[in-house]
Amino acid sequence: MNSLEALQALIRRHAIVGHDCKDGVFAVMTEAPSEMQHHVLEPTFVVVAQGAKRAMLGDEVFEYRGGQFLVVGVDLPIAGGVTEASPALPYLAAGMRLRPATISSLLLEMNPADMAPPTPSGFAVSDAPDELLDTVVRLLRLKDSPRDAAVLQPLVERELVWRLLHGSQGAMVRQIGLADSRLSQIGRAIRFIRAHHAEPISIPMLADMVAMSESSFHRHFRGATKMSPLQFQKLIRLQEARARILSDAGDVAAIGYSVGYDSPSQFSREYSRLFGAPPGRDKARLGVRATGT
Repeated sequence: MNSLEALQALIRRHAIVGHDCKDGVFAVMTEAPSEMQHHVLEPTFVVVAQGAKRAMLGDEVFEYRGGQFLVVGVDLPIAGGVTEASPALPYLAAGMRLRPATISSLLLEMNPADMAPPTPSGFAVSDAPDELLDTVVRLLRLKDSPRDAAVLQPLVERELVWRLLHGSQGAMVRQIGLADSRLSQIGRAIRFIRAHHAEPISIPMLADMVAMSESSFHRHFRGATKMSPLQFQKLIRLQEARARILSDAGDVAAIGYSVGYDSPSQFSREYSRLFGAPPGRDKARLGVRATGT
């Protein structure tokens, strides 16, 4: 059994509904194609063992399938859906949150000659080499032995990050661990926008916050997120609005105001453009799906 086959078997055994992220490591299995789901991804590594998925970030579309991995370098509002899955051949994936502290400690052990030039991207897909797949296999096997996992999981996680640092996405992973890297600076601006999404944002203030000129901030923000700060804020607002609508946290107009929209018509128009239906109709559709009726 090769590493990819071993990974498929482990994911089938340990996958649950949603991401089991209590310890930062997760395995997921989906037996049918899914609609595009909107959510914010934090810095994460994911490897696909079987099936395929499509993700949209701004206007760019990313496709990834069995034998490939992706790295997310900053908090990103992404729409993603499984495109290839069946009961016989489900979509299988596993991954791990990327912790800046782990990355920064390993950077001290790296040879400067092995450090690739910085990259502005915050999301990328690559083919997974055998040694990376083998490390993920050993990480998931620890779920069968909690006694061993308590001691060995941090070591295997460090090995996984080490292999990422020396792989095709090493430049992005390295920037996650550097507090003064361009990606980390953009990450601070992103966290501010997420925390203050209902408020007007000031580009000069954000640029000053991360010690960049306005032109440099715009360039690096778009390089990392594939969108402008204002487009990013709009996506965060609409995703938050949809989450509140699903939880039935008030009437639609009030929810629009709560996430920063002064105009109900603009809120309805932009919501429809992103989710395919106006808020009221989408709320009814989500409610039907949630109850299974």
